[in-house]
Amino acid sequence: MATPLLAFAGAFALILAVELPDKTLVATLILTTRYRPLPVFVGVCAAFAVQCVIAAAFGQVLTLLPDRLVTGVVAALFGLGAFLLLKEGFSKQEDELGATTETAPAVSFRRAALTSFGVLFAAEWGDASQIATAGLTARYGEPVWVGLGAWLALVSVAGIAVLIGRKIADRIKPHLIQRVAGVVFAGFALFALYETIKG
Repeated sequence: MATPLLAFAGAFALILAVELPDKTLVATLILTTRYRPLPVFVGVCAAFAVQCVIAAAFGQVLTLLPDRLVTGVVAALFGLGAFLLLKEGFSKQEDELGATTETAPAVSFRRAALTSFGVLFAAEWGDASQIATAGLTARYGEPVWVGLGAWLALVSVAGIAVLIGRKIADRIKPHLIQRVAGVVFAGFALFALYETIKG
């Protein structure tokens, strides 16, 4: 068992690194070109909260299994995350932000928030951050602190997208960050696999 602070810090750092170049940032940027920033931010934060609760709960269920099986599942989760990140990191992506800069007609706060919630809730299913949250919860046995760290990291990414918008998109190198994050995930997977084999 890790300390709550370690679980929180580990989840925050890993999820922030994974999500900064990911579709979370891109989707939030696109939503802010169509709706006012505040309802977008509220909607995406609510979506992240639900996703983190689900992922942390799944990870906590894993802790009820025998230790060796848990480390095997954690290895598989991080291996899957590494595969997804490295696949995206080495793929040729077109610039998804070049879509449109026109603002859509004004819509209500509620509608913009609900649309933002729906877009990000759907986008995060099976995402590397959700896999990482479940894996870290199973690893550390601290679902509340891992979930909180993951949620704050996701909120930070959304905040960056809302506040800085397109300016940051030109300065980050998504593929490089995804490759580094993929290597980190692979390291976690190998460590968990070693613990499984060592038994």
